[in-house]
Amino acid sequence: MARSLLASVCGLALLLVPTMGGFAQTQTPAAQQTPAAAQKPADPGSSSTSDAAPADNDSQAPIPFEGGQLTITQPEQDGEKVLAYDGKQLASNYDVFFDKIVKIGDVNVALVDVGDGGNQCGPVKVIVWKPEGGEIQTTTVEQDECGAPPAAISDSAIYFVPYLLPGDEKPALQWSPTSGLTTSGNLIYMPEPGTDWKDIDPSKYDNIIDAFHNEAVYKEAEKLLGKDMPDMATSLLVGGGTEKTASGVFYASGCVPHDCGGNDGFMAVDPAKHKLYFARRGDKPEPDAWPPTATWPADVKEALDKALGSPN
Repeated sequence: MARSLLASVCGLALLLVPTMGGFAQTQTPAAQQTPAAAQKPADPGSSSTSDAAPADNDSQAPIPFEGGQLTITQPEQDGEKVLAYDGKQLASNYDVFFDKIVKIGDVNVALVDVGDGGNQCGPVKVIVWKPEGGEIQTTTVEQDECGAPPAAISDSAIYFVPYLLPGDEKPALQWSPTSGLTTSGNLIYMPEPGTDWKDIDPSKYDNIIDAFHNEAVYKEAEKLLGKDMPDMATSLLVGGGTEKTASGVFYASGCVPHDCGGNDGFMAVDPAKHKLYFARRGDKPEPDAWPPTATWPADVKEALDKALGSPN
């Protein structure tokens, strides 16, 4: 859930390292795809397979790879699954699924998703390859201990574009058999230029974090939250749609993945009065609030108490 949300909220600008030049990124991370012509699948006559994983994910067939076999087994019922190559363990966790085999340069590369399961964090990406004349090798790609960014495949490298929350700035990564995992540039979250309060339509939001995509909302949030904006947005990640007060203010609450009840957030937007209200509750009885709750309208404060629970 968190992954689909993050993919839907981000407008980004890509500031690449000097050797790569620069361009504006207008698509969300998940929407960015390498053109089909740039993707180079492995030679069907080699040891590679198609992109499709076996139909029965609980009983995955061995996958021929570089003169051996990749296997995914579950030694103990309800235990972790194990990714191995010719009996040598490469990775293990409760969810292990074969993704696909691609060709980077002249090297066949297997991509495998490995994760804890559940819907709050996606899997990490395990890259498997075998250098000519060498032993099987692996590299694991993960972002913020919550899964790997989407992968885009080119002839010479695999690119990983990070998910961003409002206020975020993170490196984009690339991997190749010759250079390994390196930083290719820097991504900064940006709202949609030129959008204003009149453009707000909460009926289109999957999560209230989508409101940050509006430039007017983003700028007001930036003034209120400053450096706390990414943390505030994170506290709204696990959440749903919005509700509305009688005065027309729409709001929603959420929580940090894996910490619901311990790190919860609240956000309200008043499009008519151009106002925002934020609160985040952790260990303290009273939530942190921007602006202070003493200045909030009564109906918004009532919505906060209903969403996060009144300390009284």
